Amino acid sequence: MKVYTGENIRTVGLTGHGDTGKTSLVTACLYTAGLTDRLGRVDEGQSITDFDEEEIGREVSIWSALAHAEWAGGKVKINFIDTPGYNLFINDTKAALIAADSSLILVDAVAGPEVVTEKVWDYAVEYELPRVFVLNKMDRDNADFDRTIAAVQERFGRSIVPAALPLGEEKNFRGLIDLIGMKAWSYDPDGNGKATLGDIPAELADAAKKAHEALVEMVAEGDDALMEEFFEKGTLPEEDLRKGLRAAVLAKRIYAAVPACGLHNIGSDYLMNFIVDFLPNPLERKETTGFSQPERKGETIVRKIADSEPLAVYVWKTLADPYAGRITYFKVQSGVLKNDATILNFTRGTNERFQHISVAQGKTHTQVAELHAGDIGVVGKLKETLTGDTLGDKSAPLHYPAVKLPEPLISFAVEPRTRQDEEKMSAAMHKILEEDPSLRYGREAQTREFLLSGSGQQHIEVVVSKLKKRYGVDVMLKAPKVPYRETIRVKCEAEGRHKKQTGGRGQFGVARVKMEPLPRGGGFEFVDDIFGGAIPKNWIPSVEKGIVASAERGYLAGFPVVDFRVILYDGQYHDVDSSDIAFKIAGSLAFKKCMEQAKPALLEPIMNVEVYAPQDFSGDLMGDISARRGRIQGMESRGSMSVIKAQVPMAEMLEFATSLTSITQGRGSYHMEFSHYDFVPHELEVKIIAQHKPGKEAEVEEEA
Repeated sequence: MKVYTGENIRTVGLTGHGDTGKTSLVTACLYTAGLTDRLGRVDEGQSITDFDEEEIGREVSIWSALAHAEWAGGKVKINFIDTPGYNLFINDTKAALIAADSSLILVDAVAGPEVVTEKVWDYAVEYELPRVFVLNKMDRDNADFDRTIAAVQERFGRSIVPAALPLGEEKNFRGLIDLIGMKAWSYDPDGNGKATLGDIPAELADAAKKAHEALVEMVAEGDDALMEEFFEKGTLPEEDLRKGLRAAVLAKRIYAAVPACGLHNIGSDYLMNFIVDFLPNPLERKETTGFSQPERKGETIVRKIADSEPLAVYVWKTLADPYAGRITYFKVQSGVLKNDATILNFTRGTNERFQHISVAQGKTHTQVAELHAGDIGVVGKLKETLTGDTLGDKSAPLHYPAVKLPEPLISFAVEPRTRQDEEKMSAAMHKILEEDPSLRYGREAQTREFLLSGSGQQHIEVVVSKLKKRYGVDVMLKAPKVPYRETIRVKCEAEGRHKKQTGGRGQFGVARVKMEPLPRGGGFEFVDDIFGGAIPKNWIPSVEKGIVASAERGYLAGFPVVDFRVILYDGQYHDVDSSDIAFKIAGSLAFKKCMEQAKPALLEPIMNVEVYAPQDFSGDLMGDISARRGRIQGMESRGSMSVIKAQVPMAEMLEFATSLTSITQGRGSYHMEFSHYDFVPHELEVKIIAQHKPGKEAEVEEEA
């Protein structure tokens, strides 16, 4: 495999809503570049970047995957990062985009921009990536380039401007009109992806001229010299237009848009030319920012992206292959990484040997002698390195910050089917957690269950399937638990008195407290209002510990009590019999007596929900959401689609995905995130308390 230096590398992340054709487009580009011998199809399990058995079976991308094409006569290597587009797996997209230098945002030419389109735009903004919109699936019925461009501009601004127009519509889509060189690029559907260049058809000449002038004006707007030339000549020569467009794209002042059809390999060579000509190489991003200590702490370190700088490698993805072991995906941020080098993991303080460094073509790895600043590669069998770690030259340490991912939305109790499964489950789960940092797994102390948390039910089901197929571990999922909370409605006051005499030294402690509700999200506050030494200072924390322990165990149904303030204002002690444990018990007793008076109530999590579906289903969906105790916040139209915004209790959303699929015939999607806690209606509260009555608690003395 040829070694490429930074100026001859382009790394692009393909992003967009699910089913916009990202994987098909990558497959088409690889075929056009001669890297594969056939135009593979996702639905036939032949794509390069959907190689996991779960992805093949479900026909969707679940994990980010890497591929590359050698283009421009072999002078340039294009690294493609094919990312997931469904909301349940979008965390992997965010984690992968940190390795990209630019982003292709794919938009379905029928549906227009969708929910995840906005998310990946936001990720690109966060990482300061230049962007190009690819209006894909131009061959579909009802595909409309003008309508989709208008919808994209309405959502993201007038800086989105076509760099090409479609040649033909719907099933007659056969190519594009390049608005830079003003030529028609014609293709044979399902062909080799190489265009035949010709003159623009007469019937499209006026539209092409108008779009060309709009592009020229946008390019000239941000450059005084080009603006002056534009006023003098009324246009820009192609050479100046190219230079100006490249500068505008790199400055994130213009976001070009081009039509394509990845499935039938129309526009792939144009797109790769565009990537080479107008998107940045890694050296043009100039520098990276790290820190002298982990977790964004310590001194800020700015380092150039250059071969001449000390070596720094950032790990952006980890795979746990059952046969090859741990596979690490990394980006060389600076310096040159040579094969068989031993470098220091700054995050963990251990040395790692990079033996057999390679470039990835899906699941196939090709060994290279070295990788230069800005390039990405893979290596197997690193001992301790995980996603988010920084490695490099021990004489120049720095730490790149790991990607911050949202917390999981939903949890399931995981139970092994057999004793043999139980013995293997922990090790297998540990390997899966290495791959997917958005998962959480651990033992819940209250229920003594092992909980697996993820973005949604399908996310969890993928993990369970992988456990069985890859590691031979068969587990059962129990219904997800809703994280209810308890709180108080009114102020109260009580005394907790603990007195115990069993011969010898006794136990004595009295704590008098007031409790009052706090606003939602207020958590817990403890106020020490003791005067005159009614309780010695060293035992006041013991009272707080007793209250916190009882609050964790709950009062109504065993859920933690939140959003309340405790004021400790008086008490009594004994010179001999008082102790830490006595005041801890006194605090617990005071809490329980207060709860009897404070009108305790249950709280439930309320979610912000966005449902994205064709307009025809809006009425049925709003009815379904209302039946789930949801409050509709608004609805807006985006092209032929509707976005319904609502606030819905989490308990009512656990089976919403199934209902959404049924109502919209699989064409709808949704996203939800935590908003706030609110009171459970009384009639439901009674049922929940009956279902979750806490068992007989252990004596406080024993727990202490």
